[in-house]
Amino acid sequence: MTDDKQRELITYNNVTYLLYVVSYFTAGLLWIVPIVMNYAKRNDANGTWLATHFDWQIKTFWYSIVFFVIGGMLLLFALGGLGVSVMVDSGNAAIVSILLTGLGLMIIFFTVIWHLYRIIRGWIALTGNRPVP
Repeated sequence: MTDDKQRELITYNNVTYLLYVVSYFTAGLLWIVPIVMNYAKRNDANGTWLATHFDWQIKTFWYSIVFFVIGGMLLLFALGGLGVSVMVDSGNAAIVSILLTGLGLMIIFFTVIWHLYRIIRGWIALTGNRPVP
């Protein structure tokens, strides 16, 4: 790979890492842009240390989506159960619903923290011209 091509891919990765961070200020609406960008240029980096950054960002995106959906579904299920428990006046169902709500919120919270950690760790490695594990 030529030095110009490597510099181009480094700049490209810097932009995708930045877009992931900016997506937090757009309620996640920009999440789709960097993942599409990563898939578009992924093959250009094959066989280089930069390929690890493309894979890192792609895996970070998909795992974050999966865990966010799990947390969101738990939250939705729990809040629905809470509504049912209120209508049938069941204290036990209400307690379970509250516990599931807490679990769903914890999963979403830890997913956000994990996602930020992965983006920051990858970006630091990129600025040091190092691959990510």
